[in-house]
Amino acid sequence: MFEIIFVIAIIGYTVQTILFLIGVRKKFTQLSWNELPTASIIVAARNEEENILRCLESLHNLEYPEGKLEIILVDDRSTDRTSEIIDTYIADKPRFKKIISQKTVGSLKGKSNAIANAHEIATGDVILTTDADCAVPPTWARTIASYYTKDVATVNGFTYQQNSNWFEGMQNLDFIYLLTVGSGTINLNMPISCIGNNMSYTRRAYREVGGYESLPFSVTEDSQLLLAIAKLKKYKLLFPLDKQALVVSKVCPDFLSLYRQKKRWVVGGLGVPAYAFSVLINGWFTMACIVLAPFFFSPVAGWLIFLKILLDYLTLRLITADLKITEGLKHFISFEIYYMIYVLALPLVLLLDRKVIWKDRTLS
Repeated sequence: MFEIIFVIAIIGYTVQTILFLIGVRKKFTQLSWNELPTASIIVAARNEEENILRCLESLHNLEYPEGKLEIILVDDRSTDRTSEIIDTYIADKPRFKKIISQKTVGSLKGKSNAIANAHEIATGDVILTTDADCAVPPTWARTIASYYTKDVATVNGFTYQQNSNWFEGMQNLDFIYLLTVGSGTINLNMPISCIGNNMSYTRRAYREVGGYESLPFSVTEDSQLLLAIAKLKKYKLLFPLDKQALVVSKVCPDFLSLYRQKKRWVVGGLGVPAYAFSVLINGWFTMACIVLAPFFFSPVAGWLIFLKILLDYLTLRLITADLKITEGLKHFISFEIYYMIYVLALPLVLLLDRKVIWKDRTLS
């Protein structure tokens, strides 16, 4: 009986993996250099004195038509030297603007409030967002903006994380895997989530949903906005696999911050559409079968576990090869173990406590 259940789980896991790959590899029409829309980049920063300079330097090097790009930096009430570093760096750079998120927009909190403050002065037809601990390539903005053909309302891009050891490596591969799921489902018109460190949308669509202040509060405000725009059912949502739009970010430095990040994502994920839960349940059910398999001494179960691991590896191999970041695959085994543990554990954690702590703030 266990073998039959496990076979069903692996079939479901295989089918959804194939669908993700079909979606993620879709190709889209792009605009030429002269056709690029006006754009505003928004970066919210809170206590990022260790990271902000790298981010600013990468933004300064962006390639974009003269007069069509502005970069808005929001100091989200930092208590360290973040604001001072920004002021010094942008003093002679007219594309940059800086504001402090002193105003509370509606009942917003934290990052979503900081971004809403920036929207009040943003002038670009397209809004791009990234995080203060990220660095973008010179081609990032022009590549993302080039996908804004007729009726496109959101364009997301891939992010990878710097990795030099197993702890960082497992986080990096997990990030890429989750973004593959996000890309595949968005490109198949069944959006589940996205990540705000490589996100964009039209100012028009943002206004049509009423901005962050009109949306229910979420600790994953980026996905909340994506799903709100999707509900309009009048625009295209894209998530291309494009190396020219690849952003690099930093990993969580320790297990506590990693736990808090995962918990925030899972709590925010409770607001996903009903069809998204089939993906979550399928993943959890497959992992549970793997953990139970040793108790049944089944040779078939061993082959099924091998198939699941092979599927994961081939998926990551294909995506990282397209993005030219295959060196991170050396940490694949640590990723597989980590992936199984948190997929099984976090739903149980939510039964005990849904309090989210992020950037020294408690959100609920």
